[in-house]
Amino acid sequence: MQSKAFIDKKPKGLGFFERYLTVWVILCIVAGIGLGKLAPSAASFLDGLSINVNGTPVISIPIAICLFFMMYPIMVKIDFGRVLKAGRNLKPVGLTLFINWAIKPFTMYAIAILFLGVIFRGLIGPDAIDYVRIPLGLNLPVGAAHGAGTVVLVDGVRMLAVPLWRSYLAGAILLGIAPCTAMVLVWGYLAKGNDAHTLVMVAINSLTMLALYGPLGGFLLGVGRLPIPWQALLLSVGIYVALPLAAGYASRKLIIRLKGEDWFNARFVPVLTPITITALLVTLVLLFSFKGDVILTNPLTILWIAIPLFIQTNLIFWLGYGLAKLLKLKYEDAAPSAMIGASNHFEVAIATATMLFGLSSGAALATVVGVLIEVPVMLLLVKISLATKSWFTKSA
Repeated sequence: MQSKAFIDKKPKGLGFFERYLTVWVILCIVAGIGLGKLAPSAASFLDGLSINVNGTPVISIPIAICLFFMMYPIMVKIDFGRVLKAGRNLKPVGLTLFINWAIKPFTMYAIAILFLGVIFRGLIGPDAIDYVRIPLGLNLPVGAAHGAGTVVLVDGVRMLAVPLWRSYLAGAILLGIAPCTAMVLVWGYLAKGNDAHTLVMVAINSLTMLALYGPLGGFLLGVGRLPIPWQALLLSVGIYVALPLAAGYASRKLIIRLKGEDWFNARFVPVLTPITITALLVTLVLLFSFKGDVILTNPLTILWIAIPLFIQTNLIFWLGYGLAKLLKLKYEDAAPSAMIGASNHFEVAIATATMLFGLSSGAALATVVGVLIEVPVMLLLVKISLATKSWFTKSA
């Protein structure tokens, strides 16, 4: 029996917005491409409302607002005060942390560089170039080399010209180091997993990201010849993880103290999901308003990115699921442990890619492909979990 001390409210199945998330993303692709063709100045104007450092746009204000409202509803649902009780389930917690931080980032890098840098490189365009932001903290002159890129002027703004496939690789890396902290509550519930364990891991993942997202991201991007200064990664983690986390923690405590926990769960939490999805969709429309030419010129671009992401998701699921079997975990702990590793925190990945490389970058596009395939792939894994429930020890 699940302890009510661990969970605020039993997660629901997929709601209207989540169930058709793939449809909304496809519609956003169409709307964004249409916006880019019919009113290109509109998206450019919005992205131009930015905070600049050394004459280079660093933070797009409209996008930062959207991304905050993508993240805040996730963080406010988590009761971090109960994280220490995870000690009761050391094996599933340890397995989840091991998969998320010692395995997943490196398999994502290996699979992405194999497909994007070798197998699909000719299809993406071996000489195709992407223009991304110069990393925060660097004041490089035109013509300077940085990693795999060269500083050039684009419409009077200094940008870094990098191979397009490496830009996609950067987006895949940012997805691979972002373990899910939101939708996994739904996947675990649909798979009839241990909701208490899932919720505790959501809290632990959010806290762990504060310490590990920057170092792992900096290391793997550097290996991929897209080095990012530490201050840029720290700023990204601060804005898109720490800020909404702190706001969620503070407002949660305040609301519960003023209105009570029942009101918080019954009245406040249900209005948050549409806000998250709406902010996500607005961001996607703007992103695709810049990437329309790339997609129209090479319409299979999304497929080339989706294939390594699909393989990675399935690999991590089966690795986690198999290790859970070897550790003799109960199914109720095994299923969410595998789900947490397989799914991605695409909100953080999109936010970080947008800030580090720009809204119009291939890295940002790659993170959005993660959103596109998330729901159908994870629903498939839920069905696989339910069909293989008999493989595991039954609950007492």
